[in-house]
Amino acid sequence: MSSSWSVEVETKAPAAAIFKATFIDWHNLGPKLIPEVISGVTLISGDGSPGSIRQINFTPGAPFSFVKERLEFIDHEKLELKLSVVEGGHLGIKIESATSHIKVEKKGHGSIVKVTATYKAIAGVDVAEDIKKAKEGFINSVKAVEAYLAANPGSYA
Repeated sequence: MSSSWSVEVETKAPAAAIFKATFIDWHNLGPKLIPEVISGVTLISGDGSPGSIRQINFTPGAPFSFVKERLEFIDHEKLELKLSVVEGGHLGIKIESATSHIKVEKKGHGSIVKVTATYKAIAGVDVAEDIKKAKEGFINSVKAVEAYLAANPGSYA
């Protein structure tokens, strides 16, 4: 049986800038903004269009060493995308599958970043703590980008 969780993060950053920085250029920005969590991001295949796969490598303190994500869908105008985990993370250990649907919406001069993650846990495995950590990690990543954009106005405009 599939389950899901969602979270919304309100930012003072413009929607287009937060989308580009957090999701399009994360391979460059993520390791710079949160080096204590992300050691590097590599594009494994593709050019950033649907079907592309990237690998996010984590530092030794993380619960797993890497995760590979496939970009299933992206709409640059609507600031929306969908990712699927294809390898690493807790795939095959705690979950059978996982996808994330992300949408950034304008709110005044800022934005709201919304994520809905859908997953299928392996029978008998408790993933409550993992969900809590995933939510915290998503919020912390968006807030790190928001701070970066505030300190670097005009970047990702």
